Amino acid sequence: MSMQPTAARRGPGKAAERRIPGRAAAASRGWFAAHRWLIARRLSQLFFLSLFLSGPLFGVWIAKGTLAESRTLDVLPLTDPFVLLQSLLAGHWPETTAVVGAVIVLSAYLLLRGRLYCSWVCPLNLVTDAAAALRRRLGLREGMSLGRKTRLAVLAGVLVASAVTGTIAWEAVNPVTILHRGIVFGGLFAGGAVLAAVAAVFVFDLAVAQRGWCGHLCPVGAFYGLVGRRGSVAVKAPARERCDQCMDCYAVCPEPQVLTPALKGPGAPLVTSPDCTACGRCVDVCPHTVFALGLVRPFARPGQGETP
Repeated sequence: MSMQPTAARRGPGKAAERRIPGRAAAASRGWFAAHRWLIARRLSQLFFLSLFLSGPLFGVWIAKGTLAESRTLDVLPLTDPFVLLQSLLAGHWPETTAVVGAVIVLSAYLLLRGRLYCSWVCPLNLVTDAAAALRRRLGLREGMSLGRKTRLAVLAGVLVASAVTGTIAWEAVNPVTILHRGIVFGGLFAGGAVLAAVAAVFVFDLAVAQRGWCGHLCPVGAFYGLVGRRGSVAVKAPARERCDQCMDCYAVCPEPQVLTPALKGPGAPLVTSPDCTACGRCVDVCPHTVFALGLVRPFARPGQGETP
Protein backbone atom coordinates (compact mmCIF):
# COMPACT_ATOMS: atom_id res chain seq x y z
CA MET A 1 0.00 0.00 0.00
CA SER A 2 1.34 3.42 -0.92
CA MET A 3 2.41 5.60 1.98
CA GLN A 4 1.75 8.78 -0.03
CA PRO A 5 -1.20 10.61 1.62
CA THR A 6 -4.04 11.59 -0.65
CA ALA A 7 -5.37 15.13 -1.01
CA ALA A 8 -8.58 13.94 0.61
CA ARG A 9 -6.70 12.78 3.71
CA ARG A 10 -4.59 15.91 3.91
CA GLY A 11 -7.52 18.27 3.39
CA PRO A 12 -6.85 21.74 1.93
CA GLY A 13 -3.05 21.46 1.91
CA LYS A 14 -0.46 21.95 -0.82
CA ALA A 15 -2.20 19.64 -3.27
CA ALA A 16 -5.40 21.64 -2.86
CA GLU A 17 -3.43 24.85 -3.52
CA ARG A 18 -2.17 23.47 -6.83
CA ARG A 19 -5.63 22.33 -7.85
CA ILE A 20 -7.68 24.69 -10.00
CA PRO A 21 -11.32 24.53 -8.80
CA GLY A 22 -13.68 23.55 -11.58
CA ARG A 23 -11.10 22.03 -13.92
CA ALA A 24 -12.07 18.46 -12.98
CA ALA A 25 -15.76 19.33 -13.34
CA ALA A 26 -15.17 20.85 -16.77
CA ALA A 27 -13.24 17.76 -17.85
CA SER A 28 -16.00 15.40 -16.75
CA ARG A 29 -19.13 17.41 -17.51
CA GLY A 30 -18.04 20.02 -20.04
CA TRP A 31 -17.10 23.69 -19.70
CA PHE A 32 -20.65 25.06 -19.76
CA ALA A 33 -21.88 22.65 -17.09
CA ALA A 34 -18.97 23.69 -14.89
CA HIS A 35 -19.88 27.39 -15.24
CA ARG A 36 -23.64 27.46 -15.80
CA TRP A 37 -24.61 29.10 -12.50
CA LEU A 38 -21.76 31.58 -12.79
CA ILE A 39 -22.97 32.50 -16.27
CA ALA A 40 -26.55 32.77 -15.02
CA ARG A 41 -25.48 35.14 -12.25
CA ARG A 42 -23.54 37.36 -14.63
CA LEU A 43 -26.57 37.52 -16.93
CA SER A 44 -28.77 38.35 -13.95
CA GLN A 45 -26.48 41.17 -12.81
CA LEU A 46 -26.32 42.49 -16.38
CA PHE A 47 -30.10 42.31 -16.66
CA PHE A 48 -30.72 44.37 -13.53
CA LEU A 49 -28.12 46.90 -14.61
CA SER A 50 -29.60 47.14 -18.11
CA LEU A 51 -32.98 48.09 -16.65
CA PHE A 52 -31.39 51.30 -15.39
CA LEU A 53 -29.12 51.85 -18.40
CA SER A 54 -31.88 51.63 -21.01
CA GLY A 55 -32.94 55.22 -20.30
CA PRO A 56 -29.57 57.02 -20.38
CA LEU A 57 -28.34 54.96 -23.35
CA PHE A 58 -31.44 54.53 -25.51
CA GLY A 59 -34.07 56.88 -24.09
CA VAL A 60 -36.27 53.95 -23.02
CA TRP A 61 -36.80 54.40 -19.29
CA ILE A 62 -37.58 51.02 -17.80
CA ALA A 63 -36.27 51.72 -14.31
CA LYS A 64 -35.52 55.20 -12.95
CA GLY A 65 -33.28 55.68 -9.92
CA THR A 66 -30.77 53.31 -8.35
CA LEU A 67 -30.77 50.05 -6.42
CA ALA A 68 -31.47 52.11 -3.29
CA GLU A 69 -34.81 53.35 -4.65
CA SER A 70 -36.36 53.14 -8.08
CA ARG A 71 -39.58 53.13 -10.03
CA THR A 72 -40.09 50.60 -12.81
CA LEU A 73 -42.16 51.65 -15.84
CA ASP A 74 -43.30 54.64 -13.75
CA VAL A 75 -45.59 52.25 -11.87
CA LEU A 76 -43.76 49.77 -9.64
CA PRO A 77 -41.85 51.33 -6.71
CA LEU A 78 -38.90 49.39 -5.31
CA THR A 79 -37.01 50.52 -2.22
CA ASP A 80 -34.09 48.97 -0.40
CA PRO A 81 -35.54 48.16 3.04
CA PHE A 82 -32.14 48.83 4.61
CA VAL A 83 -32.28 52.37 3.25
CA LEU A 84 -35.84 52.77 4.54
CA LEU A 85 -34.77 51.60 8.01
CA GLN A 86 -31.97 54.16 8.09
CA SER A 87 -34.41 56.85 7.01
CA LEU A 88 -36.80 55.99 9.82
CA LEU A 89 -34.01 56.02 12.40
CA ALA A 90 -32.85 59.37 11.04
CA GLY A 91 -36.30 60.77 11.84
CA HIS A 92 -37.51 61.09 8.25
CA TRP A 93 -40.85 59.48 7.48
CA PRO A 94 -40.71 58.34 3.83
CA GLU A 95 -43.44 58.69 1.25
CA THR A 96 -46.03 55.95 0.98
CA THR A 97 -44.57 54.73 -2.32
CA ALA A 98 -41.18 54.20 -0.66
CA VAL A 99 -42.79 52.13 2.10
CA VAL A 100 -44.70 50.08 -0.46
CA GLY A 101 -41.50 49.54 -2.44
CA ALA A 102 -39.65 48.37 0.65
CA VAL A 103 -42.44 45.93 1.53
CA ILE A 104 -42.30 44.47 -1.99
CA VAL A 105 -38.53 43.98 -1.89
CA LEU A 106 -38.57 42.64 1.66
CA SER A 107 -41.34 40.15 0.82
CA ALA A 108 -39.39 38.88 -2.18
CA TYR A 109 -36.22 38.22 -0.20
CA LEU A 110 -38.15 36.73 2.72
CA LEU A 111 -39.74 34.25 0.33
CA LEU A 112 -36.66 33.50 -1.76
CA ARG A 113 -33.47 34.06 0.29
CA GLY A 114 -32.06 37.29 1.61
CA ARG A 115 -28.53 37.01 0.29
CA LEU A 116 -29.64 36.28 -3.24
CA TYR A 117 -29.17 40.03 -3.54
CA CYS A 118 -25.45 39.62 -2.93
CA SER A 119 -24.76 37.10 -5.68
CA TRP A 120 -27.52 37.75 -8.23
CA VAL A 121 -28.12 41.53 -8.11
CA CYS A 122 -25.22 43.41 -6.52
CA PRO A 123 -22.87 44.78 -9.23
CA LEU A 124 -19.93 44.72 -6.81
CA ASN A 125 -20.08 40.92 -6.76
CA LEU A 126 -18.07 40.83 -9.99
CA VAL A 127 -15.28 42.78 -8.29
CA THR A 128 -15.14 40.56 -5.20
CA ASP A 129 -15.32 37.40 -7.31
CA ALA A 130 -12.41 38.67 -9.43
CA ALA A 131 -10.32 39.37 -6.32
CA ALA A 132 -11.07 35.89 -4.94
CA ALA A 133 -10.13 34.25 -8.24
CA LEU A 134 -6.85 36.15 -8.39
CA ARG A 135 -6.05 35.19 -4.80
CA ARG A 136 -6.45 31.52 -5.76
CA ARG A 137 -4.26 31.96 -8.83
CA LEU A 138 -1.55 33.66 -6.79
CA GLY A 139 -1.81 31.12 -3.99
CA LEU A 140 -2.53 33.80 -1.38
CA ARG A 141 -3.87 32.13 1.74
CA GLU A 142 -2.81 34.40 4.57
CA GLY A 143 -4.60 37.60 5.46
CA MET A 144 -6.28 39.60 8.17
CA SER A 145 -8.53 37.49 10.34
CA LEU A 146 -11.95 39.09 10.68
CA GLY A 147 -14.81 37.53 12.57
CA ARG A 148 -17.94 36.98 10.52
CA LYS A 149 -19.91 38.87 13.14
CA THR A 150 -17.92 41.98 12.27
CA ARG A 151 -20.47 42.86 9.60
CA LEU A 152 -23.19 42.75 12.25
CA ALA A 153 -21.20 45.28 14.26
CA VAL A 154 -20.86 47.44 11.13
CA LEU A 155 -24.61 47.08 10.53
CA ALA A 156 -25.35 48.25 14.08
CA GLY A 157 -22.89 51.11 13.71
CA VAL A 158 -24.56 52.30 10.50
CA LEU A 159 -27.98 52.32 12.14
CA VAL A 160 -26.64 54.24 15.14
CA ALA A 161 -24.91 56.72 12.82
CA SER A 162 -28.17 57.32 10.94
CA ALA A 163 -30.02 57.96 14.19
CA VAL A 164 -27.33 60.33 15.51
CA THR A 165 -26.67 62.29 12.31
CA GLY A 166 -30.19 62.35 10.96
CA THR A 167 -28.99 61.06 7.59
CA ILE A 168 -29.07 57.84 5.59
CA ALA A 169 -25.51 57.34 6.69
CA TRP A 170 -24.45 54.29 4.67
CA GLU A 171 -25.44 55.70 1.29
CA ALA A 172 -22.77 58.38 1.57
CA VAL A 173 -20.00 55.75 1.45
CA ASN A 174 -21.72 52.64 0.07
CA PRO A 175 -19.45 51.35 -2.75
CA VAL A 176 -22.40 49.56 -4.36
CA THR A 177 -24.33 52.83 -4.67
CA ILE A 178 -21.23 54.67 -5.87
CA LEU A 179 -20.59 52.01 -8.52
CA HIS A 180 -24.23 51.87 -9.63
CA ARG A 181 -24.65 55.63 -9.86
CA GLY A 182 -21.37 55.98 -11.71
CA ILE A 183 -22.30 53.38 -14.31
CA VAL A 184 -25.83 54.67 -14.82
CA PHE A 185 -25.28 58.43 -14.67
CA GLY A 186 -21.61 58.64 -15.63
CA GLY A 187 -19.64 61.86 -15.59
CA LEU A 188 -15.99 62.65 -14.85
CA PHE A 189 -16.40 62.89 -11.08
CA ALA A 190 -18.55 59.76 -11.01
CA GLY A 191 -15.87 57.91 -12.94
CA GLY A 192 -13.22 58.81 -10.40
CA ALA A 193 -15.45 57.87 -7.48
CA VAL A 194 -16.31 54.54 -9.10
CA LEU A 195 -12.65 53.74 -9.73
CA ALA A 196 -11.75 54.56 -6.13
CA ALA A 197 -14.60 52.48 -4.69
CA VAL A 198 -13.92 49.48 -6.91
CA ALA A 199 -10.16 49.65 -6.32
CA ALA A 200 -10.62 49.87 -2.54
CA VAL A 201 -12.84 46.78 -2.38
CA PHE A 202 -10.68 44.83 -4.83
CA VAL A 203 -7.42 45.58 -3.03
CA PHE A 204 -8.99 44.87 0.36
CA ASP A 205 -10.23 41.45 -0.76
CA LEU A 206 -7.01 40.63 -2.61
CA ALA A 207 -4.33 41.85 -0.23
CA VAL A 208 -5.92 42.28 3.19
CA ALA A 209 -8.68 39.75 3.91
CA GLN A 210 -9.98 36.87 1.80
CA ARG A 211 -13.61 37.57 0.87
CA GLY A 212 -13.27 40.40 3.35
CA TRP A 213 -15.85 42.80 2.00
CA CYS A 214 -18.87 40.56 1.41
CA GLY A 215 -18.05 38.00 4.06
CA HIS A 216 -17.00 40.25 6.92
CA LEU A 217 -17.82 43.94 6.45
CA CYS A 218 -20.75 44.73 4.16
CA PRO A 219 -23.76 45.77 6.30
CA VAL A 220 -26.16 45.36 3.37
CA GLY A 221 -25.33 41.66 3.09
CA ALA A 222 -25.61 41.34 6.87
CA PHE A 223 -29.05 42.95 6.77
CA TYR A 224 -30.38 40.72 4.01
CA GLY A 225 -28.91 37.68 5.72
CA LEU A 226 -30.94 38.52 8.83
CA VAL A 227 -34.25 39.27 7.12
CA GLY A 228 -34.13 36.41 4.61
CA ARG A 229 -32.80 33.60 6.76
CA ARG A 230 -35.14 30.86 5.54
CA GLY A 231 -35.99 31.10 1.88
CA SER A 232 -37.25 28.79 -0.82
CA VAL A 233 -34.01 28.90 -2.86
CA ALA A 234 -31.26 26.76 -1.38
CA VAL A 235 -28.23 24.63 -2.10
CA LYS A 236 -28.73 20.92 -1.48
CA ALA A 237 -26.26 18.05 -1.28
CA PRO A 238 -28.45 15.12 -2.36
CA ALA A 239 -25.42 13.05 -3.40
CA ARG A 240 -23.08 13.85 -0.52
CA GLU A 241 -21.99 10.21 -0.33
CA ARG A 242 -20.07 10.87 -3.57
CA CYS A 243 -17.91 13.57 -1.95
CA ASP A 244 -14.19 12.71 -2.10
CA GLN A 245 -13.08 15.83 -0.20
CA CYS A 246 -11.41 17.43 -3.22
CA MET A 247 -12.18 20.80 -1.57
CA ASP A 248 -13.10 22.56 -4.83
CA CYS A 249 -16.42 23.70 -3.37
CA TYR A 250 -14.72 25.18 -0.31
CA ALA A 251 -12.20 26.98 -2.52
CA VAL A 252 -14.84 28.87 -4.51
CA CYS A 253 -17.61 29.33 -1.93
CA PRO A 254 -17.79 32.92 -0.61
CA GLU A 255 -19.08 31.54 2.71
CA PRO A 256 -17.39 28.09 2.93
CA GLN A 257 -18.45 27.49 6.53
CA VAL A 258 -22.04 26.90 5.35
CA LEU A 259 -21.11 23.75 3.42
CA THR A 260 -19.90 21.55 6.26
CA PRO A 261 -23.29 20.82 7.89
CA ALA A 262 -24.80 19.80 4.55
CA LEU A 263 -21.87 17.50 3.76
CA LYS A 264 -21.01 16.18 7.22
CA GLY A 265 -23.91 16.94 9.54
CA PRO A 266 -26.40 14.35 10.72
CA GLY A 267 -29.33 16.42 9.51
CA ALA A 268 -30.78 16.85 6.04
CA PRO A 269 -28.22 17.48 3.25
CA LEU A 270 -29.36 21.09 2.90
CA VAL A 271 -27.52 24.39 3.28
CA THR A 272 -29.82 26.41 5.51
CA SER A 273 -27.37 28.96 6.91
CA PRO A 274 -28.47 32.57 6.28
CA ASP A 275 -24.90 33.30 5.20
CA CYS A 276 -25.36 31.26 2.00
CA THR A 277 -25.73 33.48 -1.07
CA ALA A 278 -27.05 30.64 -3.28
CA CYS A 279 -24.46 31.57 -5.89
CA GLY A 280 -24.29 28.00 -7.20
CA ARG A 281 -20.51 27.86 -7.55
CA CYS A 282 -20.29 24.73 -5.40
CA VAL A 283 -22.72 23.12 -7.85
CA ASP A 284 -20.62 24.22 -10.82
CA VAL A 285 -17.19 23.10 -9.68
CA CYS A 286 -18.04 19.76 -8.06
CA PRO A 287 -16.79 16.98 -10.39
CA HIS A 288 -19.15 14.45 -8.78
CA THR A 289 -22.39 16.50 -8.91
CA VAL A 290 -22.75 16.34 -5.13
CA PHE A 291 -24.68 19.63 -5.01
CA ALA A 292 -27.81 21.05 -6.58
CA LEU A 293 -29.40 24.49 -6.47
CA GLY A 294 -33.17 24.65 -6.42
CA LEU A 295 -36.37 25.18 -4.51
CA VAL A 296 -37.12 23.85 -1.05
CA ARG A 297 -39.96 24.31 1.38
CA PRO A 298 -39.91 27.98 2.43
CA PHE A 299 -38.87 28.75 6.00
CA ALA A 300 -37.55 25.21 6.51
CA ARG A 301 -35.98 24.66 9.90
CA PRO A 302 -32.20 24.15 9.85
CA GLY A 303 -30.97 20.58 10.06
CA GLN A 304 -29.26 19.35 13.17
CA GLY A 305 -25.67 20.49 13.27
CA GLU A 306 -26.27 23.62 11.19
CA THR A 307 -23.76 26.40 11.69
CA PRO A 308 -25.53 29.51 13.06
